[in-house]
Amino acid sequence: MNLTDRQWRVMLALGDTLIPGDAYPAASEAGLRSFIERNWTDFGAEWTERLRAGIDALAALDFERLSAERQRDIVKRLEADDPSLPWPERGGRWLRTVIAIVSQSYYADPAGGAASWPMVGFDPAPKRALPRVESRPLPTVRVDQLRSEYDAIVVGAGAGGGIAAQVLADAGLDVLLIERGEALGHSQVGRDHLRNHRFPAYGHNTGPLEGHPRVIVGPNGAQEVQPHEVGYSNNAVTVGGGTRVYGAQAWRFAPEDFRMASIYGVPEGSGLADWPIDYDTLAPWYARAEREIGVAGELGHAHHGAREAYPMQPLPLNPDGRVLRDAAGLLGWRTASIPLAINTRVYDGRPACVRCGMCVGFSCPSDSKNGTHNTVIPRALASGRCTLLTGAQAESVICDSDGQARAVRMYVDQKGEVVERIVHARAIVIAAGAIETARLLLNSRSKAHAGGLGNAHDLVGRYLQGHLYSGAVGLYRETVQDCEGPGVSIATCEFSHGNPGIVGGGMLGNEFVPLPIHFWNSFAPSGPRWGVDAKRAFADAYRRTLVVMGPIQEIPNPDSRVTLDPSVRDRFGIPVARLSGRVHPGSVRSAAMLQTKAEQWIRAAGAENVRSWGSEYGNVLSAGQHQAGTCRMGDDPRHSVADCHGRVHDQRALYLADGSLHVTNGGFNPVLTIMANAFRIATTVARALRA
Repeated sequence: MNLTDRQWRVMLALGDTLIPGDAYPAASEAGLRSFIERNWTDFGAEWTERLRAGIDALAALDFERLSAERQRDIVKRLEADDPSLPWPERGGRWLRTVIAIVSQSYYADPAGGAASWPMVGFDPAPKRALPRVESRPLPTVRVDQLRSEYDAIVVGAGAGGGIAAQVLADAGLDVLLIERGEALGHSQVGRDHLRNHRFPAYGHNTGPLEGHPRVIVGPNGAQEVQPHEVGYSNNAVTVGGGTRVYGAQAWRFAPEDFRMASIYGVPEGSGLADWPIDYDTLAPWYARAEREIGVAGELGHAHHGAREAYPMQPLPLNPDGRVLRDAAGLLGWRTASIPLAINTRVYDGRPACVRCGMCVGFSCPSDSKNGTHNTVIPRALASGRCTLLTGAQAESVICDSDGQARAVRMYVDQKGEVVERIVHARAIVIAAGAIETARLLLNSRSKAHAGGLGNAHDLVGRYLQGHLYSGAVGLYRETVQDCEGPGVSIATCEFSHGNPGIVGGGMLGNEFVPLPIHFWNSFAPSGPRWGVDAKRAFADAYRRTLVVMGPIQEIPNPDSRVTLDPSVRDRFGIPVARLSGRVHPGSVRSAAMLQTKAEQWIRAAGAENVRSWGSEYGNVLSAGQHQAGTCRMGDDPRHSVADCHGRVHDQRALYLADGSLHVTNGGFNPVLTIMANAFRIATTVARALRA
């Protein structure tokens, strides 16, 4: 048993002090004990021992027998770090963690959610009839069923790799697509509000599995972190990659995004550069990605290049979208819908969005959200020319005596036994994400490539960038949150470029329907974090709060990078990624500018109370789920890892097809650019192999 009977009485009394009963249940009535019992192991041994010690200190005060008023007084003294309390550590720090756990139980746990979600007005149910979706598992093979050679091997079944597999298979080539995650069904991804890519308190609803740490170098030194912990920069590890659980914003980069150095110059200490291709080169591939994946949107955004209409009309504006549209009109700002890879009508045989309130971070219950897992990968497999191997960790790319990439060494855990396999190919396409692609190249050392493949000029892993996000939160008199997913519906691109004293800029838009626990953690009104007043303030604010935020175009920093850690290994004995560096000071200025514009927009929309949203960015490394830039494209091998076709310099048949190629990452979600570039690069690979 995790706690004794006495300790449980104290713990539940404390929980009910933090979240008391009123018209809605108290914490203990809403399942606090069962929540703690089920999550005890995930709290970690260090914290559970501290939790026991703190509970014992409260027991010494007979906390559970005191009046409610006396209990509140002790909690206030804990919060204030009252030194007169007999406490084993600083009481305020201990209490903050307990408040977080009790709030997770009440606002995120299914048992607590049954009580608190109606209280705050959160309704994650589909708002349209949920169609019957037939779930057909994707066909996979065992490692012992692999051939010794294929025309092409694609490493990574995410946004870029899934597309590369389809293009190559459609060209009549035999393709091996390897993915270190599994092909997860909707029920396997699950709906856990504490274990997802939106709020990973104790884990993720995809991979990677245990045994895949990274090392993060920050102001306080190097720290080993697990996939769900801050700083890991974890993309979903499953077939489909991030597209399995993303919010599906499908933006094109602006024409200016490809010419940043030409427009702004090169800031001191940066690696700002132009892409070796321009918008016009990528435009037809953007159009292909929008058609083949399925994107809904409308024309009219500022700073966007020439283009045709979207394949599908956008979802209608929700209440906060309408409020922001009217406010933007007063400010003279152009707005349009946010492009989404979500069906707004029957498309490619799959139904329209049912408007559930759990889009970003989760899989789609109606299969209306479009990723590579339900579009290009099934098409590739249906061709009979693509073989999918899951649970396979690529260790290195093996070169022949001429130093040319020729095979992939991988490890597969087969029923508890680690199996090593080397598979040859005429061409290898790596699309493992910016961090893991760099790690794979750096691990691919040989006599001809002592520093790793493509790394003759120490560039592999450099210029790691993601997206700093900044924005504002406004509280309104009227309800602005209707919980109809996905929630995002309107944006302005007025500030993507043309901002005095700023390099680039970014997009601003409204936010996805927030999970109650995410709202409590990030957007709830300032003030007390416990007690009946805090509970009522939270409930009152949830549907009256409007959030505007967006990503800024970061300035690449050569010191922000991926290297190999000299001592930490993953479960297969492979050196793990070591992330270090910080954002460029110019990026911090851009984030501050965008935050000011967000506040201005929310004020113009009539908010009663406005708060800025964002972090102190000066000492952080940016990567996250929008990670990019570690193997940038370019014409000059001295300043780039791959050429304009994604082919690694000095290699005849080794290509990259993910965000690692991005010279800059735009002020937008990068997935559509990854997809468009993957279509372009894979077409080049197919032509070369068929020549």
